[in-house]
Amino acid sequence: MTDYRIFTEPQQGATYDDQLRVAQAAETLGFDAFFRSDHYLAMGGGDGLPGPTDSWVTLAGLARETSTIRLGTLVTSATFRWPGLLAIQVAQVDQMSGGRVELGLGTGWFAAEHAAYGVPFPAKRFGPFAEQLEIVTGLWGTPTGETYSFEGDHYQLAESPALPKPAHDIPIIIGGSGARRTPALAARFAAEYNANFCSAADAAHNFERVRAACEKAGRDRASLITSIAHATVVGKDEAEYRRRAEAIGRDPEELRTQGFAGTVSEVVDTLGAYREAGAERFYLQVMDLDDLDHLELIAREVVTQL
Repeated sequence: MTDYRIFTEPQQGATYDDQLRVAQAAETLGFDAFFRSDHYLAMGGGDGLPGPTDSWVTLAGLARETSTIRLGTLVTSATFRWPGLLAIQVAQVDQMSGGRVELGLGTGWFAAEHAAYGVPFPAKRFGPFAEQLEIVTGLWGTPTGETYSFEGDHYQLAESPALPKPAHDIPIIIGGSGARRTPALAARFAAEYNANFCSAADAAHNFERVRAACEKAGRDRASLITSIAHATVVGKDEAEYRRRAEAIGRDPEELRTQGFAGTVSEVVDTLGAYREAGAERFYLQVMDLDDLDHLELIAREVVTQL
Protein backbone atom coordinates (compact mmCIF):
# COMPACT_ATOMS: atom_id res chain seq x y z
CA MET A 1 0.00 0.00 0.00
CA THR A 2 1.30 3.46 -0.93
CA ASP A 3 1.03 6.36 1.52
CA TYR A 4 0.32 9.94 0.51
CA ARG A 5 1.33 12.67 2.92
CA ILE A 6 0.83 16.43 2.95
CA PHE A 7 4.06 18.34 3.47
CA THR A 8 4.18 22.10 4.13
CA GLU A 9 6.78 24.87 4.38
CA PRO A 10 5.34 27.24 7.02
CA GLN A 11 8.44 29.44 7.19
CA GLN A 12 7.29 30.93 3.90
CA GLY A 13 4.40 32.58 5.74
CA ALA A 14 1.84 30.62 7.76
CA THR A 15 0.28 30.91 11.18
CA TYR A 16 -0.48 28.01 13.49
CA ASP A 17 -4.14 28.33 12.49
CA ASP A 18 -3.20 28.04 8.81
CA GLN A 19 -1.38 24.80 9.53
CA LEU A 20 -4.22 23.51 11.71
CA ARG A 21 -6.73 23.98 8.88
CA VAL A 22 -4.49 22.08 6.46
CA ALA A 23 -3.79 19.27 8.94
CA GLN A 24 -7.47 18.83 9.77
CA ALA A 25 -8.44 18.95 6.09
CA ALA A 26 -5.75 16.38 5.28
CA GLU A 27 -7.06 14.13 8.05
CA THR A 28 -10.65 14.43 6.82
CA LEU A 29 -9.60 13.71 3.24
CA GLY A 30 -7.77 10.54 4.23
CA PHE A 31 -4.14 11.54 3.76
CA ASP A 32 -1.73 9.44 5.81
CA ALA A 33 0.16 12.27 7.50
CA PHE A 34 0.76 15.98 7.91
CA PHE A 35 4.45 16.93 7.87
CA ARG A 36 6.13 20.28 8.04
CA SER A 37 9.61 21.66 7.49
CA ASP A 38 11.83 22.85 10.34
CA HIS A 39 13.01 26.31 9.32
CA TYR A 40 13.01 29.78 10.87
CA LEU A 41 13.61 31.97 7.82
CA ALA A 42 11.71 32.39 4.57
CA MET A 43 13.52 31.41 1.40
CA GLY A 44 13.41 33.15 -1.94
CA GLY A 45 11.68 36.47 -2.41
CA GLY A 46 8.94 36.13 0.20
CA ASP A 47 8.79 38.13 3.43
CA GLY A 48 7.63 35.18 5.52
CA LEU A 49 4.95 37.21 7.29
CA PRO A 50 3.71 36.83 9.96
CA GLY A 51 6.94 35.04 10.87
CA PRO A 52 8.14 31.53 11.64
CA THR A 53 6.51 28.93 13.83
CA ASP A 54 8.50 26.31 15.70
CA SER A 55 7.99 22.83 14.29
CA TRP A 56 7.65 20.91 17.56
CA VAL A 57 5.54 23.57 19.28
CA THR A 58 3.26 23.44 16.25
CA LEU A 59 3.10 19.65 16.19
CA ALA A 60 2.30 19.59 19.91
CA GLY A 61 -0.74 21.74 19.22
CA LEU A 62 -1.78 19.63 16.25
CA ALA A 63 -1.39 16.49 18.37
CA ARG A 64 -4.27 17.69 20.51
CA GLU A 65 -6.42 19.00 17.64
CA THR A 66 -6.26 15.96 15.35
CA SER A 67 -7.06 12.35 16.10
CA THR A 68 -5.83 9.95 13.40
CA ILE A 69 -3.37 11.61 11.05
CA ARG A 70 0.34 11.02 11.61
CA LEU A 71 2.54 14.04 12.37
CA GLY A 72 6.20 14.77 11.77
CA THR A 73 9.05 16.83 10.39
CA LEU A 74 10.85 16.69 7.06
CA VAL A 75 13.28 17.33 8.55
CA THR A 76 14.27 18.60 11.99
CA SER A 77 17.69 20.24 11.90
CA ALA A 78 20.22 18.67 14.26
CA THR A 79 21.77 22.12 14.72
CA PHE A 80 18.65 23.55 16.37
CA ARG A 81 18.35 21.33 19.46
CA TRP A 82 20.51 19.43 21.91
CA PRO A 83 19.82 15.73 21.33
CA GLY A 84 18.70 15.01 24.89
CA LEU A 85 16.17 17.83 24.77
CA LEU A 86 15.02 16.79 21.30
CA ALA A 87 14.34 13.29 22.62
CA ILE A 88 12.21 14.76 25.42
CA GLN A 89 10.30 17.10 23.07
CA VAL A 90 9.50 14.46 20.46
CA ALA A 91 8.56 11.84 23.06
CA GLN A 92 6.21 14.31 24.74
CA VAL A 93 4.49 15.23 21.46
CA ASP A 94 4.18 11.52 20.69
CA GLN A 95 2.45 10.98 24.03
CA MET A 96 0.18 13.97 23.35
CA SER A 97 -0.80 12.49 19.99
CA GLY A 98 -1.39 8.96 21.25
CA GLY A 99 1.54 7.56 19.28
CA ARG A 100 1.24 9.30 15.89
CA VAL A 101 4.62 11.05 15.64
CA GLU A 102 7.55 10.42 13.30
CA LEU A 103 10.91 12.17 13.38
CA GLY A 104 12.71 13.25 10.26
CA LEU A 105 16.21 14.32 11.28
CA GLY A 106 18.91 15.97 9.17
CA THR A 107 22.22 17.77 9.49
CA GLY A 108 20.87 21.30 8.88
CA TRP A 109 22.02 23.35 5.91
CA PHE A 110 20.56 26.89 5.81
CA ALA A 111 23.30 29.08 7.28
CA ALA A 112 21.33 32.32 6.95
CA GLU A 113 18.58 31.26 9.36
CA HIS A 114 21.18 30.32 11.95
CA ALA A 115 22.78 33.75 11.65
CA ALA A 116 19.40 35.48 11.79
CA TYR A 117 18.47 33.90 15.13
CA GLY A 118 21.87 33.46 16.75
CA VAL A 119 22.12 29.69 16.34
CA PRO A 120 25.66 28.31 15.88
CA PHE A 121 26.25 26.80 12.46
CA PRO A 122 29.20 24.41 12.68
CA ALA A 123 31.42 23.94 9.67
CA LYS A 124 31.22 20.16 10.07
CA ARG A 125 27.73 18.91 10.80
CA PHE A 126 27.67 15.23 9.89
CA GLY A 127 29.48 14.09 13.03
CA PRO A 128 27.05 15.81 15.42
CA PHE A 129 24.14 14.53 13.32
CA ALA A 130 25.31 10.92 13.60
CA GLU A 131 25.75 11.29 17.35
CA GLN A 132 22.27 12.80 17.67
CA LEU A 133 20.77 9.75 15.98
CA GLU A 134 22.60 7.48 18.39
CA ILE A 135 21.60 9.53 21.45
CA VAL A 136 17.92 10.01 20.60
CA THR A 137 17.37 6.35 19.78
CA GLY A 138 19.50 5.32 22.74
CA LEU A 139 17.46 7.38 25.18
CA TRP A 140 14.16 6.06 23.84
CA GLY A 141 15.43 2.49 23.80
CA THR A 142 16.80 2.41 27.35
CA PRO A 143 14.52 0.27 29.55
CA THR A 144 12.58 2.19 32.18
CA GLY A 145 14.46 2.15 35.44
CA GLU A 146 17.87 2.02 33.75
CA THR A 147 20.13 4.93 32.83
CA TYR A 148 21.82 5.96 29.60
CA SER A 149 25.30 7.43 29.19
CA PHE A 150 27.10 8.53 26.05
CA GLU A 151 30.61 9.78 25.46
CA GLY A 152 31.10 11.21 21.99
CA ASP A 153 33.18 13.81 20.23
CA HIS A 154 30.31 16.31 20.27
CA TYR A 155 27.94 15.29 23.07
CA GLN A 156 28.29 13.66 26.47
CA LEU A 157 25.43 12.32 28.60
CA ALA A 158 25.97 10.96 32.11
CA GLU A 159 23.52 8.65 33.88
CA SER A 160 20.45 10.03 32.15
CA PRO A 161 17.16 8.54 33.40
CA ALA A 162 16.22 8.44 29.69
CA LEU A 163 12.74 9.77 30.29
CA PRO A 164 10.08 10.33 29.12
CA LYS A 165 9.37 7.38 26.87
CA PRO A 166 7.34 7.90 23.69
CA ALA A 167 3.96 6.26 23.30
CA HIS A 168 5.26 4.03 20.52
CA ASP A 169 8.49 3.21 18.67
CA ILE A 170 8.95 6.48 16.83
CA PRO A 171 10.04 5.95 13.20
CA ILE A 172 13.17 7.86 12.17
CA ILE A 173 13.34 9.33 8.66
CA ILE A 174 16.70 10.11 7.06
CA GLY A 175 17.10 11.74 3.66
CA GLY A 176 19.74 13.05 1.32
CA SER A 177 21.80 11.90 -1.64
CA GLY A 178 25.12 11.16 0.04
CA ALA A 179 26.84 8.15 -1.47
CA ARG A 180 28.30 6.49 1.63
CA ARG A 181 27.56 7.94 5.07
CA THR A 182 23.87 8.69 4.56
CA PRO A 183 22.99 5.16 3.36
CA ALA A 184 24.96 3.66 6.25
CA LEU A 185 23.12 5.79 8.82
CA ALA A 186 19.76 5.06 7.21
CA ALA A 187 20.46 1.33 7.33
CA ARG A 188 21.38 1.59 10.99
CA PHE A 189 18.82 4.02 12.40
CA ALA A 190 15.99 4.76 9.96
CA ALA A 191 12.59 3.25 9.37
CA GLU A 192 12.38 5.32 6.18
CA TYR A 193 14.74 6.81 3.62
CA ASN A 194 13.57 9.91 1.76
CA ALA A 195 14.96 10.86 -1.65
CA ASN A 196 13.79 14.44 -1.83
CA PHE A 197 13.36 16.67 -4.86
CA CYS A 198 15.04 14.47 -7.45
CA SER A 199 14.14 12.72 -10.69
CA ALA A 200 12.64 9.25 -10.77
CA ALA A 201 15.89 7.88 -12.16
CA ASP A 202 17.93 9.49 -9.38
CA ALA A 203 15.42 8.29 -6.79
CA ALA A 204 15.75 4.71 -8.06
CA HIS A 205 19.53 4.97 -7.80
CA ASN A 206 19.39 6.38 -4.28
CA PHE A 207 16.86 3.76 -3.16
CA GLU A 208 19.06 0.94 -4.43
CA ARG A 209 22.11 2.39 -2.75
CA VAL A 210 20.35 2.53 0.62
CA ARG A 211 18.93 -0.97 0.20
CA ALA A 212 22.44 -2.22 -0.55
CA ALA A 213 23.62 -0.56 2.67
CA CYS A 214 20.89 -2.47 4.52
CA GLU A 215 22.14 -5.76 3.11
CA LYS A 216 25.71 -4.87 4.06
CA ALA A 217 24.54 -4.16 7.62
CA GLY A 218 22.68 -7.47 7.79
CA ARG A 219 19.26 -5.85 7.62
CA ASP A 220 16.36 -6.95 5.45
CA ARG A 221 16.34 -4.47 2.58
CA ALA A 222 12.54 -4.60 2.44
CA SER A 223 12.29 -3.34 6.03
CA LEU A 224 13.28 0.20 5.02
CA ILE A 225 10.46 2.32 3.56
CA THR A 226 11.49 4.40 0.54
CA SER A 227 9.87 7.77 -0.06
CA ILE A 228 10.04 10.87 -2.25
CA ALA A 229 9.12 14.51 -1.63
CA HIS A 230 8.32 17.03 -4.36
CA ALA A 231 6.53 20.30 -4.94
CA THR A 232 2.93 19.44 -5.82
CA VAL A 233 0.58 21.54 -7.92
CA VAL A 234 -2.44 19.97 -9.60
CA GLY A 235 -5.28 21.42 -11.66
CA LYS A 236 -8.44 19.81 -12.95
CA ASP A 237 -7.53 21.45 -16.26
CA GLU A 238 -4.63 23.44 -17.69
CA ALA A 239 -6.04 26.82 -16.67
CA GLU A 240 -6.47 25.79 -13.05
CA TYR A 241 -3.01 24.26 -12.98
CA ARG A 242 -1.43 27.44 -14.28
CA ARG A 243 -3.36 29.57 -11.81
CA ARG A 244 -2.14 27.46 -8.89
CA ALA A 245 1.47 27.42 -10.10
CA GLU A 246 1.53 31.16 -10.58
CA ALA A 247 -0.09 31.71 -7.17
CA ILE A 248 3.02 30.27 -5.50
CA GLY A 249 5.42 32.11 -7.81
CA ARG A 250 6.44 29.13 -9.94
CA ASP A 251 6.68 28.93 -13.71
CA PRO A 252 4.17 26.26 -14.80
CA GLU A 253 6.44 24.69 -17.41
CA GLU A 254 9.51 24.66 -15.17
CA LEU A 255 7.47 23.14 -12.36
CA ARG A 256 6.30 20.31 -14.59
CA THR A 257 9.90 19.15 -14.90
CA GLN A 258 10.72 19.49 -11.20
CA GLY A 259 7.70 18.32 -9.27
CA PHE A 260 4.41 16.48 -9.15
CA ALA A 261 2.78 19.07 -11.31
CA GLY A 262 0.25 19.48 -14.11
CA THR A 263 -3.27 18.31 -14.78
CA VAL A 264 -4.71 15.36 -12.90
CA SER A 265 -3.73 12.82 -15.55
CA GLU A 266 -0.20 14.20 -15.77
CA VAL A 267 0.35 13.98 -12.02
CA VAL A 268 -1.09 10.45 -11.89
CA ASP A 269 1.43 9.43 -14.55
CA THR A 270 4.30 11.17 -12.75
CA LEU A 271 3.50 9.53 -9.43
CA GLY A 272 3.21 6.20 -11.21
CA ALA A 273 6.71 6.64 -12.63
CA TYR A 274 8.11 7.24 -9.14
CA ARG A 275 6.27 4.18 -7.85
CA GLU A 276 7.92 2.13 -10.59
CA ALA A 277 11.24 3.62 -9.45
CA GLY A 278 10.61 2.20 -5.98
CA ALA A 279 8.86 4.97 -4.04
CA GLU A 280 6.51 3.53 -1.44
CA ARG A 281 5.49 6.85 0.14
CA PHE A 282 4.91 10.33 -1.27
CA TYR A 283 5.30 13.68 0.46
CA LEU A 284 3.18 16.15 -1.49
CA GLN A 285 4.69 19.57 -0.82
CA VAL A 286 1.91 22.15 -0.93
CA MET A 287 2.82 25.82 -0.63
CA ASP A 288 -0.56 27.62 -0.73
CA LEU A 289 -2.06 26.76 2.65
CA ASP A 290 -5.21 28.76 1.91
CA ASP A 291 -6.15 26.55 -1.04
CA LEU A 292 -7.94 23.65 0.64
CA ASP A 293 -9.72 22.87 -2.64
CA HIS A 294 -6.30 21.82 -3.94
CA LEU A 295 -6.05 19.15 -1.24
CA GLU A 296 -9.52 17.89 -2.06
CA LEU A 297 -8.69 17.64 -5.78
CA ILE A 298 -5.54 15.63 -5.02
CA ALA A 299 -7.42 13.30 -2.65
CA ARG A 300 -10.47 12.79 -4.85
CA GLU A 301 -8.95 12.77 -8.34
CA VAL A 302 -5.28 11.80 -8.02
CA VAL A 303 -4.91 9.44 -5.07
CA THR A 304 -8.03 7.47 -5.95
CA GLN A 305 -6.55 6.62 -9.37
CA LEU A 306 -3.39 5.26 -7.77
